[in-house]
Amino acid sequence: MNINGSVRFPSRHRSMRRTLRLLAAGAALLIAPTLRAQDGVRETPPYEAPKPFAAFSKSAMSMRDSLVSLARAQIGTKYVHGGESPTRGFDCSGLVRYIVAALHIVVPRTAARQAFAGGAVPRDTSQMLPGDLVTFGRGKGGISHIGIYVGNGRMVHASAKAGEVIETDLLKPKVAGPKRWRGTRRLVADDSVAVDSAS
Repeated sequence: MNINGSVRFPSRHRSMRRTLRLLAAGAALLIAPTLRAQDGVRETPPYEAPKPFAAFSKSAMSMRDSLVSLARAQIGTKYVHGGESPTRGFDCSGLVRYIVAALHIVVPRTAARQAFAGGAVPRDTSQMLPGDLVTFGRGKGGISHIGIYVGNGRMVHASAKAGEVIETDLLKPKVAGPKRWRGTRRLVADDSVAVDSAS
């Protein structure tokens, strides 16, 4: 102790104290510019666990949306038996074949054969997805009409009775005639791959 009552440390302790003060000041000088540089940086969103099939699901939905858009773009095109193009006109199976071919999905030419393309889906609108095919027939006979489900209980199809491509209610069609809804087929699977339609 010295005369003032303060404790004097040996020179070794004083130099350590000075070193610690210099380190603290240096750290402050290094950290301050870093903090200022981060002022304009966007915060990182919270971590979300990877969803490995989310991209596939989005891709499949995109394909379905494309099918629906292409189908709706044909509304008003005239009905022509055997027609397969917007310029010449469509029949029901020609419309389906034209729409799915735009997405490189191959289906047979006739409604009766298209009724076996892809995978079967329950005949229930709550389980159906836009882009599914809906098939119709009379009595116990085979399939004689086909359309594309566009969601919300509606479908787009080439109607001989209406004389053009139309969008109608699937459960209460105004011009479908006495043909009954027979089944539903899915060409675009949930993993965005076209379901094998070779039959």
